[in-house]
Formats: sequence, structure tokens, C-alpha cells
Amino acid sequence: MTEAADRSLPNLSPAASRLGAAFARPKRLAVVCVIALVGLGWLYLALLTASMVGPGGAWAANTWAAICGSTFGVALMPDGVWGVSGFALVALMWGAMTLAMMLPSASPMILTYAEIADTAARKGETVVSPFVLAAGYTLVWFGFAALATILQYALTRVALLDPGMASVSGLFSGAIFIAAGVYQFSELKHACLRQCRSPFPFFFTNWATTPRGVFKLGLRQGLFCLGCCWAMMLVMFAVGIMNVVWMAALGIVMTLEKMGTGKRFTYAIGVLLIAGGVAFVGAAVMAHWPARPI
Repeated sequence: MTEAADRSLPNLSPAASRLGAAFARPKRLAVVCVIALVGLGWLYLALLTASMVGPGGAWAANTWAAICGSTFGVALMPDGVWGVSGFALVALMWGAMTLAMMLPSASPMILTYAEIADTAARKGETVVSPFVLAAGYTLVWFGFAALATILQYALTRVALLDPGMASVSGLFSGAIFIAAGVYQFSELKHACLRQCRSPFPFFFTNWATTPRGVFKLGLRQGLFCLGCCWAMMLVMFAVGIMNVVWMAALGIVMTLEKMGTGKRFTYAIGVLLIAGGVAFVGAAVMAHWPARPI
């Protein structure tokens, strides 16, 4: 008998039976979960881009300038005024960024849980949907988004960020790059990275069969991921918070880092970040270096 037949629900309508069969496959649900949430994040960012690009024949050029520019996102608060609506829009922006950048890197963890749950379901054991795990994971990053919103407000108040959400100080940008690069070599970074790379022992040791328990597993995995990636996320303050090119690049780097096994890639990224920070600092110093009289 096939797997589909084993999971059929003959007493329900065909549509309900198909829906039940689909929800009986945790691994498939995990794939749908990741794709849907990442898609929502990028969709929101695309809508922000569209709101900035004016009509006319220069649409393509304007779009490219918008997504590559360090001031992408200025349309959120054209007057630079932080009101309730401004805070809400920036928080939504950071929330969309975390979905777009972090969920792809979490997909191996979600799929690992789904594979274990799928095996348990075949044995007739109680399992909880991967959506619950993803919800716990996502909540951690939404918390980060809230803190990042407050930090952005503070940096804007002290004039380190302009109303267009771009850094106004090469020294500030350089310090962020160097700090993120140094963190790549820290023990905390690698302890969290090991948990992200090998989630199976964590799930095997802490397996839960209740929604509350699985939600807590998602929270803990989210904290491991936060400990692994928070410094690299802060690089967005240096390159322009809504710079979509950097957003995509950092998302790819963090995903590849979690898919690897050794330390070389992580160390190489650290060296590149430090070198970039030194370049930022050097450029800032040279810009204020007094010119010699001829």
C-alpha cells in the first residue's frame, strides 16, 4: 500500500481527504512554511521598492538606483519625523528583513525537525506541525527587529544615521564592520553556529510532542541563530538599512555559513569584514586629512 493510501481519509470528502493527507506530511509543510514566509518578507520589501520608483520611461534605472542605493527606504519617513506611524513602518521593515534574510538559513533546521516528525508520524506517534517550530523561531527575530528599530531611532537622534537610513560617518561604518568581523572569531559565535549546523542532536535530546514544547524548541533555535548572526545583521546600519543588494548578499553568506562544516568560511568572512572596516576608517580619515600646501 502506498504512503498516500495509508494517509487517506475515506470518510471525508475528497477535498478534505487531500487536505488531511497534506497536513500529515510535516516535511512538506516545512518546505511550504519556509517558502511562504520568505516570500512574504521579500514581497513586502518589493512593495517598498515600488513605492519609491516613479512612473515613466526611467522605471528600470530608478529601480536599480533604489535597491542599490544606501538611502533606499527614505520614502517611509520623507520628513525624517519619528511618530507612531514611523515606528510602526520601520518595525515592519525590519520584520520583513528578518523573514527575508534569516528564514532561508533556518530551513535546514526546520527540515530536520520535519524529517524527525515525519518518521514519528509514520509510527503513529503524536507530532506537532513545523509551523509551530517556525513561529517560535520567527518570534525571536521579530524581537530583534523591535530592538533594531529602537537602535535605529537612537542612532538617528545622535546623527549617525540620516533620515534616509544611511550612515553619515565612515568611522561609524568602519567600527560596525570591524566589530562584526572580530565576532566571527569568537567562541560564542562558533558555539551558536554548531547548534545551527547540527540541529539533530538538539531535537533528539529535547524532543517535544505538545505545541507549547515545540514552540519553545523554536525559541531556543531562534536564540542560537540570533547568537550566530546578530553582528552580521548590524552591518546593515553601515551599508544602508534598506540596501537590498547587501541584504541579499548577507542572507546568502549566513545561509552558506550554516550549511558548511568547518571554520574557514567563517574566518574568511571575518577577515573580509575587518578589511572592509579598515577601508571605511581609512577613507574617513583621509577625507579629513589636511591637505599640504603646494
